Amino acid sequence: MPERVVITGYGAVSPLGLNLEDTWQKLIMGNSAIDYITGFEADNFNVRIAAEVKDFDPNAFMEPRTARYTDRFAQFAIAASKQAIEHSKITIDDENRYETGIIIGSGVGGIGSMEHQVGVLNERGPSRVSPFIVPMMICDNASGRVSIETGIRGVNLSLVSACSTGTDSIGIAYKMIKHGELKAALAGGTDASVTPIGVAGFAKAGALTRNNDPTSASRPFDANRDGFVIGEGAAVVVLETLTSALHRGATILAEIVGYGATSDAFHITQPLASGESAVRAIELALNGMSTEEIGYINAHGTSTPLNDASETRAIKKSIGSRAYSIPVSSIKSMLGHMLGAAGALEAIVCCKVIQEGLIPPTINLNSPDPECDLDYVPNVCRKAKVDACLTNSFGFGGHNSVLAIKRYS
Repeated sequence: MPERVVITGYGAVSPLGLNLEDTWQKLIMGNSAIDYITGFEADNFNVRIAAEVKDFDPNAFMEPRTARYTDRFAQFAIAASKQAIEHSKITIDDENRYETGIIIGSGVGGIGSMEHQVGVLNERGPSRVSPFIVPMMICDNASGRVSIETGIRGVNLSLVSACSTGTDSIGIAYKMIKHGELKAALAGGTDASVTPIGVAGFAKAGALTRNNDPTSASRPFDANRDGFVIGEGAAVVVLETLTSALHRGATILAEIVGYGATSDAFHITQPLASGESAVRAIELALNGMSTEEIGYINAHGTSTPLNDASETRAIKKSIGSRAYSIPVSSIKSMLGHMLGAAGALEAIVCCKVIQEGLIPPTINLNSPDPECDLDYVPNVCRKAKVDACLTNSFGFGGHNSVLAIKRYS
């Protein structure tokens, strides 16, 4: 028999806070983390804003020597993972370390370290390149470092599926636990791409907003939206079988009941305009659930013209006329786009919506787009009893990934 899979802990490092609770409180207040870039000199960039993680001290989560040779994206993952383990109160010991896995992905990995070492190579020659650069830059440095820090010895994977990474990491972990390959897992995503090449590259691809006013730059579903704001951070959940959670008396925060993933097979950066493949991902995630059960949809909602319109079409096609009565919101309006970490944090937000009865708003939604005509919870959080959520993630390469999360009963 397939196992039921529950969430028993989570942790996060985000532009709005260095833990999940601080992040959540600012989300429901409608606070934005978007500001002018401080991590490097951006005066000559077309894009000069981002959502940066501020005041993060890696030495609070690992030995200084470890921190020195660990890229920022992996530092974030270690911090979020340790928070999640502490929140879950799960113990990693000889009895379960091989039955517990790690699936923590990243969209771009150690881009900051690579960028720095390319500078060293060009200025000082190959003999001065750091011997640590390869492990620092590869995406699995996050999951590998988390394994070393926690003692977990089960399946250790780093998934890469662009902006769907965090959602897919949780989805794959859910399936492995459901079908008996693991009893528990740390799952999520992490990225630290607010770097010169990260900002310049996304800007050149036409993905980033050219509105350099931090107070209005990220505006999902608004008629004046023109691109996303790049962000950074990490989010990790503890998943385990219901049997395991009950056996150890864990607090069950929510249950994952479905996961769907498809590909557009269309374009490397643009979504399929019809939303057809996204519809299929939503239907797979529903997994037999009635659409009447859905009380909230956490939108991918990047604030790009094509994404927000195609996502709206996908929601309407998959949910039908009831789509108009379901609250939908995008927290990227406040956090920017945390890339590989975005979907994982958005899954955690769904858990908080179920627990707290509050739906975070879509801020900066002041000029509604007629093509985006759903209830996007504009500008102010809303009280609502929600028992089941969908959370959407769509990524470069045509990835469509959706999780269904319910109140545990």
